[in-house]
Amino acid sequence: MKITQEEVRHVAKLSKLAFSEEETITFATTLSKIVDMVELLNEVDTRGVPVTTTMAERKNVMREDIAQKGEAREELFQNVPDSHHYLIKVPAILDGGGDA
Repeated sequence: MKITQEEVRHVAKLSKLAFSEEETITFATTLSKIVDMVELLNEVDTRGVPVTTTMAERKNVMREDIAQKGEAREELFQNVPDSHHYLIKVPAILDGGGDA
């Protein structure tokens, strides 16, 4: 399956990413190769092969939920560059990144 440069540009725009023309060509080529490799897996006969959901031999890894005293807010916020009422202020990422 060929991924077109136009599809790469469209997804980049949705993701608010900007790629050069060379990067767009490279991504289209690389993504096409990846999709082709995944499609090869459809040719593998997997009848009789049990479904694998994990490779690790896991047992219940849940722990008992025990309430514990939290850290002091003042101490936690010492390294925060900008805050307001104990909320961390960060730059806006939507609509041009202006102050929110």
